[in-house]
Amino acid sequence: MGSSLPTKEANLFKVIVKSYETKQYKKGLKAADAILKKFPEHGETLSMKGLTLNCMDRKSEAYELVRRGLKNDLKSHVCWHVYGLLYRSDREYREAIKCYRNALKIDPDNIEILRDLSLLQAQMRDLTGFVETRQQLLSLKPNHRMNWIGFAVAHHLNSNGSKAIEVLEAYEGTLEDDYPPDNERYEHGEMLLYKISLLEECGLLDKALEEMHKKEAKIVDKLAFKEQMASILLKLGRLEEGEKIYRSLLFMNSDNYRYLIGLQKCTGLYSEIGQYTPNEIECLDALYKSLKEQFSWSSAAKRIPLDFLEGDRFREAADNYVRPLLTKGVPSLFGDLSPLYEHPGKASLLEQLFLQLEDSIRTTGCFPGRTQKEPPSTLMWTLFLVSQHYDRRGQYDVALAKIDEAIAHTPTVIDLYSVKGRILKHAGDLVAAATLADEARSMDLADRYLNSECVTRMLQADQVGLAEKTAVLFTKDGDQHNNLHDMQCMWYELASGESYFRQGDLGRALKKFLAVEKHYADITEDQFDFHSYCLRKMTLRAYISMLKFQDQLHSHEYFHKAAAGAIRCYMKLHDSPLKSASEEGDEMSKLPPSQRKKLRQKQKKAEARAKKEAEEKVEEEATSGTSKSGKRQHARPVDLDPHGEKLLQVEDPLLEATKYLKLLQNNSSNSLETHILSFELNMRKQRTLLAFQAVKQLIKLDKNNPDCHRCLIRFFHKISQSSSPVTDSEKLIWKVLEAERLEISQLNEKSLMEVNTSFLEKHGASLMHRAAAAEMLYVMEPDKKHEAIKLIEDSTNNIASGNGALAPVNEWKLQDCIAVHKLLETVFIDQDAAFRWKTRCAEYFPYSTYLGGHSSSASYSVNHCIENAPENGVVASPELKAKDVPYSLNDKLHPLKELNSLSIQ
Repeated sequence: MGSSLPTKEANLFKVIVKSYETKQYKKGLKAADAILKKFPEHGETLSMKGLTLNCMDRKSEAYELVRRGLKNDLKSHVCWHVYGLLYRSDREYREAIKCYRNALKIDPDNIEILRDLSLLQAQMRDLTGFVETRQQLLSLKPNHRMNWIGFAVAHHLNSNGSKAIEVLEAYEGTLEDDYPPDNERYEHGEMLLYKISLLEECGLLDKALEEMHKKEAKIVDKLAFKEQMASILLKLGRLEEGEKIYRSLLFMNSDNYRYLIGLQKCTGLYSEIGQYTPNEIECLDALYKSLKEQFSWSSAAKRIPLDFLEGDRFREAADNYVRPLLTKGVPSLFGDLSPLYEHPGKASLLEQLFLQLEDSIRTTGCFPGRTQKEPPSTLMWTLFLVSQHYDRRGQYDVALAKIDEAIAHTPTVIDLYSVKGRILKHAGDLVAAATLADEARSMDLADRYLNSECVTRMLQADQVGLAEKTAVLFTKDGDQHNNLHDMQCMWYELASGESYFRQGDLGRALKKFLAVEKHYADITEDQFDFHSYCLRKMTLRAYISMLKFQDQLHSHEYFHKAAAGAIRCYMKLHDSPLKSASEEGDEMSKLPPSQRKKLRQKQKKAEARAKKEAEEKVEEEATSGTSKSGKRQHARPVDLDPHGEKLLQVEDPLLEATKYLKLLQNNSSNSLETHILSFELNMRKQRTLLAFQAVKQLIKLDKNNPDCHRCLIRFFHKISQSSSPVTDSEKLIWKVLEAERLEISQLNEKSLMEVNTSFLEKHGASLMHRAAAAEMLYVMEPDKKHEAIKLIEDSTNNIASGNGALAPVNEWKLQDCIAVHKLLETVFIDQDAAFRWKTRCAEYFPYSTYLGGHSSSASYSVNHCIENAPENGVVASPELKAKDVPYSLNDKLHPLKELNSLSIQ
């Protein structure tokens, strides 16, 4: 390194390297310039100067200098290493690996380069190369613990657990009997636990258990030791020993569900599907009764029996569980009980129980069978619980009546307003739901959760401007966009992206969706620093867990939503391309001179306003160098495309959409939406076989799904309408489709019309299935439009069974009715039928603003039913007036007016 230089300059070169390592970049540049004065073409100095400039955000100069240095000294491993470091800083990992390999050809035993290469190989999951590099590092420096551990981890990641165990045993063979010293006990204990987990993973359970008994004294993490021991004993079938350990773990944490499930498994009383025989239920009941006596403070021991008990025993257990929580006033009680609604019959039993409790408290002030008076708040919390119950069952009138009574009882409880907003949201009145959420937020301005819930409701109601103003209350220095992005606030970006998409603003929608995709790219990059850190700190089990999580990262729900949203934006952009400047000019020339002049003036004003706003923002960024706390801040780069207009200027939107579709196909292959998007995209690209592949996947996942039926009929109808094949490739495609069609059970040598009729007969009671059949009838035979519409209009909204006695509930869902209305408007293009459908559904969903229900805020706004906001206790805002919200928050709220006045204006 710098060996070709005279002694003085060689020492200066060492100063450059040390300055780079200690981040004294100016000192390093000074030393580099001193060398380059005498030796202006010295390759290694040019490279190191470039690397230093790269750390000072002068990237273009850095690349120029490094490339020049490499050109001058192609046989220098330093130049290649620096070039690799430069690529690594820009996340160009594949290029960096090439540079490191070239450096190793020149200096094959350079430990620093080998270590950097191994980190990149782990990052890129080049596992074979990772094993080779770690082996080379171990052979060069066998006395270094990290090299042994790194080699073992490399084999484990490369699916060779037995070899990893051999490496760890060989490492232990190099240690003395009294190892480890006190300052390394934790790290050594972690290594031993990692080795035991490897033995368990490889099925060597007896050996793992033997290892645990042998090394127990050297393992510091006793909790992890016990959990591992219990797991191994359970797998070995030594259930009595396992039961003892799980019981000892329950003394440490009696609310840990994993310990309770482990105990059930040890006693032979666990079912993956949650179904038990009467005898098993008796045994389970006895087990949990003993646990309740032993751990009287355990909430889990009281809650779990509700999952397996049935009938009167379930009701008794639920009664005993619910009563103390109502007395105490636990707002999350319904959330705890909500999974029980998936169990047949339990919702009705809970309803009977809740109503009995409510009636008894209302009339006697006590719970049934008790003489002790309950505090006044118990009635309010009971009404709170009952309202959520009826909301869950779709009986919104009853739910609103109950929650209004609770508010009248105690108007200062914030949770009441949040739940009322949630009920209105489910009922379809998004505007009123946003207003209620804002009311709840204004009652406690320091509560971040209430603020976030309010922002969510506003975005659902497409009040994006107001949502941004509300979100900024909990961001730093008032710069909500950058801070929400820096905090990776994905729920906000997804909700605002969906809102922009609904409003037709594709640029901003796309910007939000791609911001979420950027977060996932950053999360992937963030693992890089852990490759060396975890090996050094010996957090090996957590490291392996993190890598497995990273491998499944893009299957996360938020990424799926963002990618699907981006694909829809690009498909919509393809269907309705942006007009070019010439097209806009042609359209403008057709307008009358007066209108043309007005339009030009309007455009000029808009451009001037946008320019002024951008200049003000740049000036503000430049001048405001300090934060609220007085600390100096780095200037933020100004967003040059705040509205996403540049994102829309793509030559091939479908090509961009394909990038995200591939990620969904690789990571969310079990989602119907993935294959529906694949079908839509490939039909637009005229990729016949890929579209058919999507249809086959849909049939495999759910052949009775309405969207699956749509895709199947549309595909084969499109094929039947296309011209006869001419080229060899087209003929081959036709042969494949003909052969594959015989294997699709729905078609079964039937015509498409017969398939559609059969589908309708099979699923005629379902609204969405009837709508799909009607749409396909219209697609195949446009002349039968009225017949297809009649199929939809003849649908009957039957009463759903088992929904309690207070109010009957129909089967149709609000979102389904809205989807059918959009179908009549956009596909059938029949405004009369759409109006009739909307009028009909408004009777079923009176609170829906979309359908214009008579109890919705939209209806009240039209009829001016509410004229004075303060009389109703509603917080008004520039975008959301109180007269738009028909739901009085109760006159008793007036003592809170001082708090309400702090709401966003």
